[in-house]
Amino acid sequence: MFFEFIGELSEVETIASGRGIKEIASLRKVFGRGNWRKRKGMATIRLADETVHTAELHWYEATGLGKKEFKIKRILD
Repeated sequence: MFFEFIGELSEVETIASGRGIKEIASLRKVFGRGNWRKRKGMATIRLADETVHTAELHWYEATGLGKKEFKIKRILD
């Protein structure tokens, strides 16, 4: 699903790291080696249909490689 950020990410926390990430092999193959972490947080987003929502997002992040593969897990409003 396409979306764009309107606000900043907030309430960010790590939910898995290193071998605790099921997709670690594919992340390393596509993006390279790094200290990978699966993270979650809240943000205000605009969906493709132009509606604005607050949502819980999950993504992968590695030092030096940045944030990758954002996913909407829950629309909160």
